[in-house]
Amino acid sequence: MIRPDFEKWNQSAEEMRRLSLEAEHKRSRERFQALYMIGTGQSNASQWAKTIKRCKQTVLGWVHGYNEAGLSGVYYQHTGGPTAKLSEAEKKQSLTRSSRASPKTISCPAMAGP
Repeated sequence: MIRPDFEKWNQSAEEMRRLSLEAEHKRSRERFQALYMIGTGQSNASQWAKTIKRCKQTVLGWVHGYNEAGLSGVYYQHTGGPTAKLSEAEKKQSLTRSSRASPKTISCPAMAGP
């Protein structure tokens, strides 16, 4: 059974509990709580994943990430989302075209006068 190696990073389960309460981002707090619960033997990765409705591999990834890189291996970092479908040049070209297009008149019968 895999467990977080607190000694390798000169940390304690209590420090993980504190981080699970104080970390800035909720995803980091969730990860530190998982490390605390697994590290103290209150749960294992499979049980904890079921409790928080995550995939077992996700929780195991957090433990492996911590064991390999310490806290930096589990802090949440926004990755920027999916890659854009249009390049920057294509976006500019599209904006230029749309600004040159003549506005279309939209008729609304309900707004027309008598």
